[in-house]
Amino acid sequence: MRLIKRLLFLVLFVAALLAAVVGYYATRPLPLPVLPFEFSLKQGSSLKAASRQMQQAGVLPNDQMFAWLGRLLGKSTQIKAGNYELEAAVTPLQLLEMITKGRVTLSEVEIIEGRTFNQLRDELNANPALTHDSLALSEAEILQHIGASEGKAEGLFFPDTYYFANGSSDISVLKRAYQTMQRHLQESWQERAPGLPLESPYQALILASIVEKETGQAGDRGMVAGVFINRLRKGMMLQTDPSVIYGVGERFDGNLRKRDLLMDTPYNTYTRKGLPPTPIALPGLASLQATLHPAPTDALYFVGRGDGSSEFSGTLEQHNRAVNKYQK
Repeated sequence: MRLIKRLLFLVLFVAALLAAVVGYYATRPLPLPVLPFEFSLKQGSSLKAASRQMQQAGVLPNDQMFAWLGRLLGKSTQIKAGNYELEAAVTPLQLLEMITKGRVTLSEVEIIEGRTFNQLRDELNANPALTHDSLALSEAEILQHIGASEGKAEGLFFPDTYYFANGSSDISVLKRAYQTMQRHLQESWQERAPGLPLESPYQALILASIVEKETGQAGDRGMVAGVFINRLRKGMMLQTDPSVIYGVGERFDGNLRKRDLLMDTPYNTYTRKGLPPTPIALPGLASLQATLHPAPTDALYFVGRGDGSSEFSGTLEQHNRAVNKYQK
């Protein structure tokens, strides 16, 4: 009986000692080399791997103690990958809570108005914080991955700044941008002005991409949209250079020549009436809203003044005078 009591006392003593050691370790601030301190955890890291990464980064003096604490508290399977920033000293217990709740600092990518889908792909591929799952995929495969029903990817991604955890898939960014564009497009279409010569939200997206590329100053956007709406109503050719340039593709050398205007492609709005088959770039929300709420105008022509603004004319005679004044 006395031996059992001694063994029980020893067990309780050891348990109390271990609890004291764990409590001391878990609640003592970590000796960080500098503040703020940044580190990252790789996607799919186990508790052991994450502890080793933090030890190598200089966050932990002992990775094994931290891993043991995580296992003791049942946190082994809850590690979240991403970038982390410590703005003040933390204890191992606070650090464990941070990396299991995913309190990450976010990276970002900016999708810019007027860019083409190929330019967007290049920018995503160059972002070191993303996992480049789309790199080997075709355009059709990307559309399938993001759940898009359209046959072409051009113009489908909403220009905005998108935040993501380090190591996130570029496909997830594309999917968010696609869904955001669909939401804005449907909302804008439901609130469109009456009587527009547009048959679907997709046609609105096509025209909005042209308005985006043709607008030099934000204040002209509504008038630019008004000109193209008027031309569509009258069955006139849109005669928009950015669409022609898009159709020329990689052969375009920066100078739009007469031979380019005569080259009949599906995007040559000098040789074909109506809208091109797809958008030619990423339109922003302002261009989308201008397209569906164009400025009331009788103008059918416009020409750049050389300062980013445009001169609008209602007749060809007025337009020719404006061209002579500003372009020759």
